[in-house]
Amino acid sequence: MTDAALPAAPSTAHASELDSPARRARRRLFKRKAAVFGLVVITAFILLAALAPLIVPYDPIATSWSLVRKPPTAAHWFGTDELGRDILSRVVYGARASLLAGLISVAIALGVGVPLGLLAGYRGGFVDALISRITDAMLACPFLILAIALAAFLGPSLGNAMIAIGISATPIFIRLTRGQVLSVKAEDYVEAARALGNPGWRIAFSHILPNILPALLVQATLSIAAAIIAEAALSFLGLGQQPPAPSWGSMLNAAQRFLTQAPWMAIWPGLAIFLVVLSLNLLGDGLRDALDPRQR
Repeated sequence: MTDAALPAAPSTAHASELDSPARRARRRLFKRKAAVFGLVVITAFILLAALAPLIVPYDPIATSWSLVRKPPTAAHWFGTDELGRDILSRVVYGARASLLAGLISVAIALGVGVPLGLLAGYRGGFVDALISRITDAMLACPFLILAIALAAFLGPSLGNAMIAIGISATPIFIRLTRGQVLSVKAEDYVEAARALGNPGWRIAFSHILPNILPALLVQATLSIAAAIIAEAALSFLGLGQQPPAPSWGSMLNAAQRFLTQAPWMAIWPGLAIFLVVLSLNLLGDGLRDALDPRQR
């Protein structure tokens, strides 16, 4: 009986060896209830934004003077705004603008910041000094102030707001990538790849970049939350999504004049921003813990 049970041990050990780091990270992520909550909420908002034409009961830009500032009812669950437009429809369509702004802005920051950070960290010398000084100068200006200044320079539109937010977030990724490259390029496997005669670009993109992706992924998740807040702020100031297209920030701008008469105009877009940003931060914290190699 005992001898027959012994062969099972090697297969268990073999299965443990085949357990990939991605699977272990996924298990650690799903063990964190706050991160799972954030992931569920973000997924729900993404589905709402993607399926908005099939979900919303009314046209988000259709006005009705007979329904001006009506409180929530069975016909209009979130009430109506100062032009009689359905707030539920505008919140759902506003998710498109806010989520798209967050994703594209961070994509711009990653596309510009990661290559520059790789170049600065791997090459060093004058290139590193030049990129680092420009990065320090941009970081000396607060993120939101720089985004407002760039958006005002480029002109009011959602596309220009995305570009402004992306440029403002770029130095964060440059500094993070540079720091990660400096710590990784001294590892033995990088030295071995260099000794084998691999060109610098191949070492940077094939050996260094894959090993710094977890840190970049966590920072990207947190930066999307900051970008959504920045887009809401720019739209609130009239520098983002332009009327009559819905945006959570522009909805808050319109609601500020009716806070006492129609508080529901501000509650729902404000709650949407709160939930999305909170969920992204919870997910980012969960990813940071799950991707930490020191966690077991």
